Parts: sequence; structure tokens; C-alpha cells
Amino acid sequence: MSLGHRSDHSVLLDVRNLAVSYGKVRALSGINLTLRRGEIATVIGPNGAGKTTLLSALMGLLPLAAGEVVFLAQPASSREVESLVRQGMTLVPEKRELFGDMSVEDNLLLGAFDRYRAGHRDQLETMEEVFALFPRLEERREQMAATLSGGERQMLAMGRALMAKPKLLMLDEPSLGLAPMIIRDIFRVIAELKASGVAILLVEQNARIALQVADYGYVLETGEISLEGTSDTLLNDPRVIASYLGLGKPEN
Repeated sequence: MSLGHRSDHSVLLDVRNLAVSYGKVRALSGINLTLRRGEIATVIGPNGAGKTTLLSALMGLLPLAAGEVVFLAQPASSREVESLVRQGMTLVPEKRELFGDMSVEDNLLLGAFDRYRAGHRDQLETMEEVFALFPRLEERREQMAATLSGGERQMLAMGRALMAKPKLLMLDEPSLGLAPMIIRDIFRVIAELKASGVAILLVEQNARIALQVADYGYVLETGEISLEGTSDTLLNDPRVIASYLGLGKPEN
């Protein structure tokens, strides 16, 4: 069910009737999802609904049982991760997957490796842009990633993804396990990235904060999209309030 109206910006990602199976078990079915340039879309839903599976499938980490993923107006003929990264799609996984025995700076440089291999030599300039978003990373640029706090690791994981200069940034549970102050910092950066033109597909357990930063939202339940609409519409929808937001009114 679709609620609300969307702006008519050019479509960056168009997911059509996507399905994913684990063996004979269908994990996702009939997923239709659209993301426009410079837009934040969020996917909310209970644990086990298939949110991480969706991002993994979009990133080429899982095969599609059915459907089509169109990125930059071109069907994704190659579902290889490397090819998708080169086209401008990146994923920050829930587990962050940093190289713990490498410094913050070296982790960031690895994020620019594919661009470097393609002939781009702007990695130092891009790193300064990342440091402007995350000043704490610059303070710890020589520190080993394994010694960072949870919030700093999330910042580093996002920063490494941004080193690839993505057109689409997919974030899987960026607030997981973080203190409220760090969560505010992370979502401040998400809002700044949107202003710079990066499109973001956000999977987030904290439905309220996700809908407050997003333009559009999808509710994923038992592998299917049960509800979608503008973020304002979903924030005020009685079903979303009852299931994901509690009884309080949305914050201003």
C-alpha cells in the first residue's frame, strides 16, 4: 500500500519485483522500491523481516530468485560487487567489517582503491572531505581501527564507503549499539550527505529517527513491503505508530 506523494527527481535505483530465497525458503518476495537522486529512503520493520537480506541482494552479495535491479537507468547486467561499486553503489554493513590491525587512514585509503585503480588520484582530497564530516577520525588518523570505540568504528565504516565517491550509499543499522549522542552525530552526517547530492538507502531499527531524516519510507514485514509512503505520512500513520513508534507523538 502506497501513501503520500514523491517528488519527480530522476530515478537512481529502481527495484522491480525482487525476490530472494535461501534454498527453498523465500526470504523476500515482490519487492518494489524506488530511490531518486539526492533522496533518503528508509526501510523499517521488525527483526527477521528481511531488511539486511534486501541490502545484501542489492549489493550483489546474494543472488536474485526473481526480479530486476535498475541502477542509473541501466539494468544491473553484472551483479558482482566490484562492478556495482565502480558504478557508484556502496554498502556499510551492520558489522562494519573494518581492518582492525590497520590505521584509520589506511582503512580510508582502501575505500578509494577501486577509484585509484581506475586512474583517479583524488584520494587525499576525498579523505579531507571525510575528515570534515567526521573530525574525530582526523584526530585518530594514525590509530589502529581495532582500538576505536563503537561510534568511531561506525564513522570509519561510513567514511571508508564515502572514499569511493558513491552515488548511492546503503546503510545497514548505523545506530546499532551506539550512545544517543553518537547517533545524533551519525544522523547529522546522513543529512549533510543528502544535501551534497548522495542518495541514501537506510535500514534502521530506530524507526522514529530514520523517518525523521528520510524523505520516503518502506515498512518491510515477513519479506514483503506492507506499507510505504512519505516519511511524514508514515510518522503519523496509526499502524506505524502502534508497531514501531510507541504512543508518543513524533518529535519536532
